[in-house]
Amino acid sequence: HDLNQALYSKLMIDTGLHYDRYLREVIDFLEKDQHFREKLHNTDMEDIKQGKLAKELDFVSHHVRTKLDELKRQEVSRLRTLIKAKQDLEGGNDIAVDHQALLKQFEYLNHMNPHTFEVDDLDRLIKSATKDLENFDKERHEEFKKYEMLKEHDRQEHLKTLDEDERRKEEEHFEEMKKKHADHPKVNHPGSQNQLKEVWEEGDGLDPEDFDPKTFFNLHDTNGDGFFDDQELEALFTKELEKIYDPTNEEDDMVEMEEERLRMREHVMNEVDSNKDRLVSLDEFLVATKKKEFLEPDSWETLEQNQAYTDEEMREFEEHLVQQEQDLNQKAVDLQKQREELERQQEQLNSQKIELQQAVEHMERLKSQNVEPPPEVHVEGNAIPEMHAFDNQLHPEQEDKPQEHEPAHYTPQEHHEQQHEDLAQQGLPQTHQNLPPGHQEAAPVHHNLP
Repeated sequence: HDLNQALYSKLMIDTGLHYDRYLREVIDFLEKDQHFREKLHNTDMEDIKQGKLAKELDFVSHHVRTKLDELKRQEVSRLRTLIKAKQDLEGGNDIAVDHQALLKQFEYLNHMNPHTFEVDDLDRLIKSATKDLENFDKERHEEFKKYEMLKEHDRQEHLKTLDEDERRKEEEHFEEMKKKHADHPKVNHPGSQNQLKEVWEEGDGLDPEDFDPKTFFNLHDTNGDGFFDDQELEALFTKELEKIYDPTNEEDDMVEMEEERLRMREHVMNEVDSNKDRLVSLDEFLVATKKKEFLEPDSWETLEQNQAYTDEEMREFEEHLVQQEQDLNQKAVDLQKQREELERQQEQLNSQKIELQQAVEHMERLKSQNVEPPPEVHVEGNAIPEMHAFDNQLHPEQEDKPQEHEPAHYTPQEHHEQQHEDLAQQGLPQTHQNLPPGHQEAAPVHHNLP
């Protein structure tokens, strides 16, 4: 029951557990079964952690088991959707996804059986949730430490951009804000008699002389389950936090206020929660009110009195930032090179495309010239028609027998000279002789041929 309350109450705030809804619904339905609820209330924390409670799942009603099966199928479907969405974002939407292999990363359910909720599923769920909740505060503190170091790093980097006079003013302003933040009323030790009496008087409106621990516990056990959970404990420190932080003040950081709240809650849990189930029962609370720490507590040191990080951690953090910046710069250089290479390849493709287009146009012109008749040969003066037909008449026996020494094709000038040579061989007059200057040879039809 303690674990159930710890898990359930813890999930009412933001824990970062991605399966919080699934966990909450499973616990709710298991509590509806009378047999399981009785076992839950009578099983101690160690037995729950060792998986003894999970074996009781075999005895719950059919209706509850059917609902748990449905919840598991819905959760598996949700995980598959998340896997697919992640795959799409990473650019692998065309790649087949092995859901069965990827589901192994989710340890809180048995991925080999996606259809029914079995004993192993409950055992996995309890162990995973217990481990994750135990690490919650540790991870939260680490995140806060990084936040503080980054804030100081950014401040130092900003100072480097200022001239000497501006830097001096900025440093003076920073020190002034620090002093102003530290100038606040005394903060009571969390969980002490003075701190609880202040809540009793100012929050509950009761006479501090009538303070009664049992009555106080019942007043602030807001869900009436007989325990103080994390949320109920943190609510007790609101008055103390208001002494230190005001959201309207420049010097007060609300992120630091939430970290202070967690520190106070952790301190009380460590002092009062004797069985370490992350809950404070009425008996544990009454025992704590009789201790010396409750009646005569030490002063409470706030965050400004306890730097969240050491000098060594700050040095390592800055080295890490420098390395990150170098990696990003190198990636930028690599991306620029890739871009230039792509542009070069694009230019080559464009040149090849132009050459291809020119080749196609040239082929089209050649094709067009082969289809159309050859153009006439025009010369100045009287036109001399081609003499292929006349040659054929002179040498009918050579019509289909081209001369061995004659080229297959003649230019107009070569053909003209060849004609005169043939006429000379036949003993005919050559028309280009004895012509007046500026005249062309007469048409061959003027000769009387034998």
